[in-house]
Amino acid sequence: MKTLLGKITAALPPGTVAVAGGTVVLGAASYVHLGVAGHSLSTEAMANVSVLWTIVMAIGLGIFFPVEQELTRIVAARAVDGHGAAPVLRRATLLTAAMLGATLLVLAVGAGPIADLLFHGDRGLVAALGGAFAGMAVCYLTRGVLAGLGRFGAYGTQLAIDGGLRIVLAFGCAVFGLHTALAFSLVLAVAPVVAALVTLPALLRAAEPGEEIGWRELSAGLGLLICSTLLSQVVVNAAVMSTKLLAPTDSVLIAALLNALVLARVPLFVFGSLQASLLNGLSAAYQAGDRAAFSAMLRRIGAVVGALGLLGGIPATVLGPWLIGVLFGAKPALGCFDFFLLSAGTVAYMFAMVLGQALMVFKRHNLQLLCWAVGTAVLVGVTFAPGDVALRVILAYALGSLATVLAMLAALRLGFPGAAAAAAAEAVEGPGQTDTASPLGTAAGGK
Repeated sequence: MKTLLGKITAALPPGTVAVAGGTVVLGAASYVHLGVAGHSLSTEAMANVSVLWTIVMAIGLGIFFPVEQELTRIVAARAVDGHGAAPVLRRATLLTAAMLGATLLVLAVGAGPIADLLFHGDRGLVAALGGAFAGMAVCYLTRGVLAGLGRFGAYGTQLAIDGGLRIVLAFGCAVFGLHTALAFSLVLAVAPVVAALVTLPALLRAAEPGEEIGWRELSAGLGLLICSTLLSQVVVNAAVMSTKLLAPTDSVLIAALLNALVLARVPLFVFGSLQASLLNGLSAAYQAGDRAAFSAMLRRIGAVVGALGLLGGIPATVLGPWLIGVLFGAKPALGCFDFFLLSAGTVAYMFAMVLGQALMVFKRHNLQLLCWAVGTAVLVGVTFAPGDVALRVILAYALGSLATVLAMLAALRLGFPGAAAAAAAEAVEGPGQTDTASPLGTAAGGK
């Protein structure tokens, strides 16, 4: 057992184990938060929480997670060249504040229509949504710099504090009789801000002075990356929102779909512990010209993703309909085949995230965006095809994710014919005879 564990650990990017503990806590917090809410709220109130949670995970993550990804890439590359992160942190803080301000302005202007369309007229939930966006902006800004510097201990600590507070606050709402959608929604605003403040001293100590960074270098790829991430979040979260639009009165199905997605995406929560360290490792290897390390890391992470898909997908498919009733208080609405499709979509989605990071390291944000646009187009086409609503939205998730993977494989094969493309293809298709000594410069030279 120890030998097997050692092999698995060795296959992961450096820093993964340090982040994994915090990721487990944060992932568990999502289940506890939604589970306590499901047992405490009425069906209509839980549907409101489901919609808000989905918007936060889709739009909020789509806007602010790219900040973390770009900062991780930029800071890691600068660290290889001996440049400190303090100038990056200063300018990224101003940029993130501007993005948050624009987002909150949109919510303020459209508060009435948004409340009527999504939350049965409850404007308090629009305010809670704004608070959750603010929490995301703060945590992703700080995590990006920490990940780029390789400070994965502080990174994991922030995740753990965030998750721990969500658990405590969710149970607090239940114990003290705060059985409202607003109370459970505010948990998403308070926890990440407190977690970021606790780890702020470690961040400031690690961010040393260095060469100034230009606004263009910081923001050149951010717009494209935000669009890519928003589309990726549309793919992974569209099922709930599509059902809200196609069957607005079916609160049972809306709540059950969110619960099913959370359960089927257990591997995705685990995969989250790989992303920061993977992007740090790929960026550093690319900047240093270490072609063998770059290719080997892609192959290893592909094998890990496949294993995660099997370990999470089989139990979800077999036990899913029963588990969402026990864990979340969901009423019967979905079957085992639905969970199979959701699990298959999750595996494809994880592969798309890995291949997207390879494109990002090559600074080909445009190709990454194009691939997610292809996946989104497939998702929309399937969603609005004739047939049962539940089957359509679930199948759309699976096929949209698969289409994105195929598009990214094609982009890597055609645009980067060297080691990275071969490694990416092998990560998805299985071990082969890839030559890891192929020039990384050739792979990058496809720009």
